[in-house]
Amino acid sequence: MFGKLFKRHHEPVTLFYNTDVHCHILPGVDHGSQSVEQSLEMLRAQIDLGIHRIVCTSHVTAFTFENTPQTLQPAFETLKEAVTQAGLDIELFLSAEYRMDEFFDKQYAAGNILPMPGNRVLLENSFQQELMNLDELLFDMQVKGYKTIMAHPERYPYYAHHRQRYTQLHNAGTKFQVNILSFTGYFGETARDAAMWLAKNEMIDYLGSDMHSVKHAHIIQEYINESKEWKKLAPLLEPHILNDTI
Repeated sequence: MFGKLFKRHHEPVTLFYNTDVHCHILPGVDHGSQSVEQSLEMLRAQIDLGIHRIVCTSHVTAFTFENTPQTLQPAFETLKEAVTQAGLDIELFLSAEYRMDEFFDKQYAAGNILPMPGNRVLLENSFQQELMNLDELLFDMQVKGYKTIMAHPERYPYYAHHRQRYTQLHNAGTKFQVNILSFTGYFGETARDAAMWLAKNEMIDYLGSDMHSVKHAHIIQEYINESKEWKKLAPLLEPHILNDTI
C-alpha cells in the first residue's frame, strides 16, 4: 500500500502519545467491535501501539446507531469488567462520536451528551455536505462550555477542496482530530493530501485511530514502523497534539 515509503526497523515503534481519543471498541453498539472478545483483541493491539488510555467513541447517528448514555453505559461497564479480568494495563473513558444530525439535535437539546474529560465533544459532519447551521451550533456549544472537536476533517471532500474553510473553523475555536489511517492512504489520496496539509499548517490537535477492527491497528503499526514519512511527520505533529491532556 505504501510503496517506497517503507524501511524495516529492528525495534518496534510506538506512538508518541498514550491516549486514543477516537475508536469504536465498545462491543455490539455500532459497526466496530461486535463482541467482548473482539474488543479485548483490539485493546491488546492498542497497547502494542503504546496506547494505555482510550476514550470509547461509539457512533451516535440518526437511524443507524441511535445510541444514548443508556445504551452505551452497559457496554462500557461490561468492557471495563473484561479488561480487569484480563489484567490489561489500559484505562477506559466513555464518550461518543456524534454525527451532527436530527438525532443529535434532540439529544443535545435534552442534555443527553456524553463528553470526554474536560467537557470535550467529538463531532462528525456528514460526508456529503457541511451541516447548514454548523457555525451557529459550534458557537452555541462553546458558549455552553463544551470544547468542540471535529472528527477527521480531512475525510470531508468539501473541505479538502476548499481548505480556507479549515482555517475558518479552526480559528473559531474548534479543534481538529485527524485519523492516523488517513496518512497511510487508507481513505484515499484526497484525505491523505488534506491530512498532510493540516499537519504542515499546524492545525492537527488530536490524532485518533478511528479503530473499528484489529485490522486498523495492524495498518497503523505497519505504517509507524516501516514508513520514512512517519519519522518526519511525528516531530512535526508532536508539539501540537493534545491527546494526553484528556
